[in-house]
Amino acid sequence: MTRSRSFLVALAFALSATSLLAADPRLSIITPRGVQRGAEHQLTFSGRQLADAEEILFYSPGFEVLEITSDNENRCRAKIRVAPDAALGEHVAQVRCKSGISDFRTFYVGALPAVAEKEPNTDFAEPQPIDLGVTVDGRVDTEDVDYFVVNAKKGQRIVAEIEALRLGTYLFDPYVAILDAKRFELAAADDSPLLFQDAVASIVAPEDGQYFVQVRETSYGGNGNCRYRLHVGSFPRPTMVYPAGGQVGTELDVQYLGDPTGTIAQKVKLPAETSDDFALFAQDEHGIAPSGNPFRLSTVPNALEVEPNANRNEATPVTFPCTFNGVIEKADDYDWFKFTAKKGQSFDVECYARRLRSPLDPVVYVYDAAGKRLASNDDSRGPDSYFRWQVPADGEYFLWVRDHLKNGGPDYVYRVEMQPVQPKLTVGIPRTTRYGQERQQIYVARGNRFATLVSARRENFGGQLVLDGKDLPAGVTMHAEPMPDYQSTMPVVFEAAADAPIAGKLVDFTARLDSPDREVVGHFSNNALLVRGSPGQSEYWTKTVDRLAIAVVEELPYKIEIVQPKVPIVQNGSMQLKVVAHREEGFTAPITVQFPFRPPGVSASSTVTIPEGKTEVNYPVNANGSARVGEYVVYAIASADVGGGAGWASSAPTKLRVAAPYLQLALERTACEQGQETEIFCKVTPTTEFPGEAVAQLVGLPNKATTENMTFTKDTKEFSFKVKTDAATPAGRHKSLFCYVTVTENGEPIRHRLGSGELRVDKPLPKETKPAPKPVVVAETKPAEPGKKPEKRLSRLEQLRLDAKKRLEAANGK
Repeated sequence: MTRSRSFLVALAFALSATSLLAADPRLSIITPRGVQRGAEHQLTFSGRQLADAEEILFYSPGFEVLEITSDNENRCRAKIRVAPDAALGEHVAQVRCKSGISDFRTFYVGALPAVAEKEPNTDFAEPQPIDLGVTVDGRVDTEDVDYFVVNAKKGQRIVAEIEALRLGTYLFDPYVAILDAKRFELAAADDSPLLFQDAVASIVAPEDGQYFVQVRETSYGGNGNCRYRLHVGSFPRPTMVYPAGGQVGTELDVQYLGDPTGTIAQKVKLPAETSDDFALFAQDEHGIAPSGNPFRLSTVPNALEVEPNANRNEATPVTFPCTFNGVIEKADDYDWFKFTAKKGQSFDVECYARRLRSPLDPVVYVYDAAGKRLASNDDSRGPDSYFRWQVPADGEYFLWVRDHLKNGGPDYVYRVEMQPVQPKLTVGIPRTTRYGQERQQIYVARGNRFATLVSARRENFGGQLVLDGKDLPAGVTMHAEPMPDYQSTMPVVFEAAADAPIAGKLVDFTARLDSPDREVVGHFSNNALLVRGSPGQSEYWTKTVDRLAIAVVEELPYKIEIVQPKVPIVQNGSMQLKVVAHREEGFTAPITVQFPFRPPGVSASSTVTIPEGKTEVNYPVNANGSARVGEYVVYAIASADVGGGAGWASSAPTKLRVAAPYLQLALERTACEQGQETEIFCKVTPTTEFPGEAVAQLVGLPNKATTENMTFTKDTKEFSFKVKTDAATPAGRHKSLFCYVTVTENGEPIRHRLGSGELRVDKPLPKETKPAPKPVVVAETKPAEPGKKPEKRLSRLEQLRLDAKKRLEAANGK
């Protein structure tokens, strides 16, 4: 190719790379942090390399994307329509670009129209006027205090609830207060149990007039990242609901507790299926609560405590199976229940209190009819209680619930679920970085591959698992072997056809037990850390999603493959896996390669790099002595700078066989003086026949001690290394000797690390000054008799005894 032709090819590739933009988009924040349902809004998605955005993936219904635009490489905007019945509260979205999928981030949906905070409003005398029934989008800067003023009538409920830490953008701990015109605090809150580190203050107006809402950081801190959404209105704001759960598909009478106007009684219709994140929203003619009260859904009916039940003799009798519901209404209050159970039944006993945002710190006990404690627990689920209990005999039993510190109150609600032990399966993708979401999504370049590890968490069962690659994007296929029962991770390779449409979707990614006799199905779960901070990088706000984002993206200018090894890696052995890159003409960037899946007992370097312009690299892999023998599927995944972003591609699934060593070596100990020669004898025990000659390399000799490699065959029983030492070879016991033995099979090396030995190097004894010895008549050496066998080599013990005898004679001058 001529120089001008080469230049044109390189230029053409550079131009195509700029059209690719990036293959690794990142999303940092969605603004505004919340929207009103039943209206159209413009959301801005900010991060990195988002200019080629094509779709917004929402994890819940109720959102219609009308238009996506971008005026910046690191930002895109979406005009959306929010349905009138969209769920209130936290929602999740991420951006699908032509070249990748971003992280997922959260935003909120509210019922109230939004108004912007307007400075200056830091002085109580000059607050920002607002109406009741709005949401304020605001920000607290350093030492900032924001004041708002509303007008209310006597007897009118005033609620100020803030979303700050829950926005998932920054460690912002807010303080909220409601004050009267004389600046007296009528209600204030820092951390409300219902809202985690966020807060709610609520009152009933004692008279007509103005009331002031104060917002600040709890310790008067703040910065440009301290965003908040302040809901101010007359809507109901209970802190708990009782009972805190119910049976699916039923109508249930509930009581909302903690509202400033008192208890609110309502009837609710529960959904037909269970859900782990269901909540009830209190609603009346004045509005609906901005955030819900967590509510458990179960398949068995409720049992409610009946007072008095403060001791075993007054225990509330219930029909079992059921869930136990109650309120520790005051200090030193105890709740007892009485039920019957059958011998041999095994139950998971789980108390939900703090996880339902109750202030209760529960302790749960089970007693038999004779008053003997059979099981108990305090904090196995954070502050909540959990234990597994097996019924010892048919009969009557008692459940006792109390607060750990013997506190109590009208909203100290709890719910104890006693469920038969059931198998549970959850699948996910292990973290590739400590805090981020890198490679927690699947984006496959057209005509290429992308691979990941999939993890499985089995509870209360064992067995081989099978992944169900259903409902993938058009043109995408999945390659996954069954996961054996002894593994908790498995490699999965996704491949996109060359003509696959550039598109994506959220997939209900599942796995199942590979058994015709038992049905166990698990779903995908991915938890992302959104806010962390001191102490110790603690997790302050996380979000879990239940679907896997998968997309087909634009072509990449390279592919990689692992050259299929023709030999196994052996226990205590090593291997160089050859990784080859197939580059498009003009693409020369370095390619970083990883080897994520390691069979049990196998390790590898974290990364290797195919240098700029090169096409292959060897990836060193090692197996320890207990590596599990078997055949495994492995893969390599690579990244390269493609138009300013990391373009990811993987190899096809490749077989790697782990085998037992082909032989064993036993190295005998030996000793010599500095400057002398010695032999290290090796006994060979073959375990697998091998062709040709093996090469043994003795490793670990001290400085200035040398030997040569030895060759032997499968029929060799013993060989020796002739070791030469120098006068400067360090004296002492050198215990780090071992052998690298290379066997060649199918034209490829099988490298073993075998044996362990010791070389003792002694300093020569000092020479004594003596009179010249008398001439010694040396007897004539007789030639060896024909046919006589050579003398037998001394054993190690015999050699040591002979050496000791000679040294003793030399010391005594004999």
